[in-house]
Amino acid sequence: MRRNGKEKDFYHSANEKFKEFQNSIGIKFNNEKLLRQAFTHSSYVNEHRRKPFEDNERLEFLGDAVLELTISHFLFKKYPTMTEGELTKLRAAVVCEPSLVTFAGELGFGKLILLGKGEEMTGGRERPALLADVFEAFIGALYLDKGIEIVIQFLEKYVFPKIDAGAFSHVMDFKSQLQELIQRDGTGVIEYRILQEKGPAHNKEFVSRVTLNGEELGIGTGKSKKEAEQHAAQMALEVLKSKRS
Repeated sequence: MRRNGKEKDFYHSANEKFKEFQNSIGIKFNNEKLLRQAFTHSSYVNEHRRKPFEDNERLEFLGDAVLELTISHFLFKKYPTMTEGELTKLRAAVVCEPSLVTFAGELGFGKLILLGKGEEMTGGRERPALLADVFEAFIGALYLDKGIEIVIQFLEKYVFPKIDAGAFSHVMDFKSQLQELIQRDGTGVIEYRILQEKGPAHNKEFVSRVTLNGEELGIGTGKSKKEAEQHAAQMALEVLKSKRS
């Protein structure tokens, strides 16, 4: 079927965007149809029934499983003292819709999505559920095209650093991890002490220190005593981990 001038312009623009995207992430797809499919919403397929387009729903299903596996593997290795329940809770925070939307937004996924006119007019390009689905579909496409190692390399660049930086620390109990580690080793007694309270009553900042047998292991700050202690415990875990490596 011949395309009119408007269609040709659209296809050329879309192809250029996908080329630019691949350049920006440093990954060249062997099968660019897979990449395009990852960004093709069902509304676009419904409006182009006479053309052989596939939507991204099957890729989304696969990508969800690939993300679960790769994130689980990373967390399992990074946090050796975490219980199954803690690991599950942390993984859920990393792969939940708001997190996936953040990842997709930072990579500019919204401008690449192929949408039907109705979905476009109702703001589908910015719809959180749609963006989260596209991120999963992209992971599925990347897995099929390049394999698990390239998926891991991609996550090492765009997702794992956020975990390392503490973006999901609000769901992590570092104090329990530290206590479990010390009890397992039988190395002594942990104590927390608030060193300082700063700022006005409505915006206080607390500084906490954690010690092991009187030796300082970490100092943390937070908006509450509990948060400061959690950050101190997080630092202590890093210190103990580096001593063992």
